[in-house]
Amino acid sequence: MLRRVSQSPDKIELPIWRQPDGKPVSCVDKIKVLNENLTELQQMAQDAFEDAILMECDEAQVRAVMERITASLVNPYRKSDTRG
Repeated sequence: MLRRVSQSPDKIELPIWRQPDGKPVSCVDKIKVLNENLTELQQMAQDAFEDAILMECDEAQVRAVMERITASLVNPYRKSDTRG
């Protein structure tokens, strides 16, 4: 479920943050940090996107590169399989 931050087209809809079991994150401080991080990330990505377009890069390529960056993120906290 998403909720609108503002009517401005450059603002993203902030999600209801969920734990791995599907329950909503209830800690207000955690939600605040997650929302701030997401908002900062969106603004940085928007700035990089606009720079690329102004430098005459192909919009589809820029979007594809940004998608690959997201897909390549690594979870350093994933529990490893301890079975021998």
